[in-house]
Amino acid sequence: MICRPWPPPTIWSEKKTINGHRFPFNLLFRPIHRPFTPVNQSADNRGQTIEMENNSAAKPRVLCLHGYRTSGEILKKQIFGAWSEKVTSKLDLVFLDGPNPARGKSEAEGFCDPPYYEWYHANEGFTEYYHFEECISYIEDYMIKHGPFDGLLGFSQGALLSAAFPGMQLNGVALTGVPNIKFVILVSGAIFGGLKLFGSPKLAANAFSSPIRCSSLHIIGEMDFLKEKGIELLDSFVEPTVIHHPKGHIVPRLDEKNMEIMLGFIEKIEKLQ
Repeated sequence: MICRPWPPPTIWSEKKTINGHRFPFNLLFRPIHRPFTPVNQSADNRGQTIEMENNSAAKPRVLCLHGYRTSGEILKKQIFGAWSEKVTSKLDLVFLDGPNPARGKSEAEGFCDPPYYEWYHANEGFTEYYHFEECISYIEDYMIKHGPFDGLLGFSQGALLSAAFPGMQLNGVALTGVPNIKFVILVSGAIFGGLKLFGSPKLAANAFSSPIRCSSLHIIGEMDFLKEKGIELLDSFVEPTVIHHPKGHIVPRLDEKNMEIMLGFIEKIEKLQ
């Protein structure tokens, strides 16, 4: 895997008009106009999962879900390129590829080599979701076979999934075969249904109907087009921990203040072991 400098300055600049409103579209949302059948594959036999080889017996074990039309390898590059060893050495990070090969151009092209993956799809108006149930089953199957995992980390589209999982698990519609998620780390996250023009997958319809007591760290960019939706997501979690940074829709570097917040959160979740 070769990655050039990431992200490019213009990677988040594309916009699209929906119902008279203009939104930036990037690694989070790329509509398709019809459903398709995913390739019949599993995390077991595809060989695209990257697990960190280290002594992780006492570390929180984290399943990491990448952004739209990227990959586990690219998220690994984003995290290890932005966060110092003071952070990464304290977590056992496992990176999983989405179940569906990318359908169309990835914004990562020219910066990181393929393959690229997607977690699920939606129609052009984001009122219908395709292969969401299969995505949930795919992730749960991996967690059963390769767990246990203590928590989830998600970026962009992966953060939407990670944010919804604790509520879906509480409602008994997802991750019923694995231990309760103890924490989530959400980078450029949002809430399903929080974007007023868009709907929510059926399984996630009630994911935020009750306060989520799972420990949570929310990383919100001042220039991120999802900033307001990330702030809205905070109301769904009990006592969320928040890192604010001045950049956009990226995995940010951590300044001294945010490093202190990050390490404090890791210390908190270590006690959940």
